[in-house]
Amino acid sequence: MNESGYSGSMDPGQVEALYALYATDVLRVSYFYLGNRANAEDVTQDVFVRLMQANPELVPGKEKAWLLKVALNRCRDLWRSSWHKRVLLGSKKLEIIPAHDEIENLTEKEALMQAVGALPAGEREIFLLYYYQNYSISQTAEILGLPEGTVSSRLSRGRNKLRQFFDGGDPLDPT
Repeated sequence: MNESGYSGSMDPGQVEALYALYATDVLRVSYFYLGNRANAEDVTQDVFVRLMQANPELVPGKEKAWLLKVALNRCRDLWRSSWHKRVLLGSKKLEIIPAHDEIENLTEKEALMQAVGALPAGEREIFLLYYYQNYSISQTAEILGLPEGTVSSRLSRGRNKLRQFFDGGDPLDPT
């Protein structure tokens, strides 16, 4: 056994166990990022294929962080590709978002999800990890490879943009 707690190569049983634990989280993050269930399912499948191929040194307790980081990287790749549309008007992003939030009104939920989805990628990724996956600022910073101060300031900027949006301004205007 190596220092990560796993033996030399990851057997199919280990991959299956990680899939059972974290596939839904990977799918949710991917779906929110991309706004398309088929693409999110492709990303989820790709993440677990990469897990088998890369055979990474996973630290026990950090498996989910590795999987989400790979998923976000793959989503970014798809988002940048020429065939992916950057405007996702009218998508049903709430279909698989966790119901743990406190907003009761579906219209408000949709507006919030569209507003978060319209944030710049760096802020959107931080929102996904911090609010929807319940990672702390330091864990989010570690997953994204950013300083904690950067994560905090992007989170603050994103909150301000959302607050302005719901107060009637247009925080998502890049000017």
